[in-house]
Amino acid sequence: MIVTQLSESRLLDLLEELAGLLTDTVDGGASVGFLSPLDRAEAVAWWKGRAAAVAAGQLSVWAATDGDRVAGTVSLALPDKPNSRHRAELVKLMVRTDARGRGLGRRLLRTAEQAAAAAGITLLHLDTETDSPAEHLYRSAGWTRAGVIPDYAANPAGVLRPTTLYFKQVGAAAVDG
Repeated sequence: MIVTQLSESRLLDLLEELAGLLTDTVDGGASVGFLSPLDRAEAVAWWKGRAAAVAAGQLSVWAATDGDRVAGTVSLALPDKPNSRHRAELVKLMVRTDARGRGLGRRLLRTAEQAAAAAGITLLHLDTETDSPAEHLYRSAGWTRAGVIPDYAANPAGVLRPTTLYFKQVGAAAVDG
């Protein structure tokens, strides 16, 4: 499994695979912003819409591939305001259901954290469905729980669920803190 940062053109080359990952993730019950069943064309369109943000440097996307098959992905959304350039939001950490339980999610998370620190980002934040399997990953990777927001988003089945906010200091902030 190779983890690489995607350029705009590579993201567009992998649209079908990325869409397959997204539909698999949603159909597997993960709350990543979509309702199940997720239409393949909608998944392709969503990923295609990320290409401009990648080209503009507002979004960094990494994919774990085995050949041309995408098994997982993680992204960092980078703010555009001068007072927030020290932070980024970790978004869309996804691993195919048949690739789970082998450390790929942790590897993708570590990749994003290290890339953020190398880019001078000192604070990462994310939100995840409360009591989801992802929460264990974030806690065990040293992320700090900031709080819970009730009825924040609908899960893939359409049921409103709480979300838990997490943050992690990386790079110089992690060393100083």
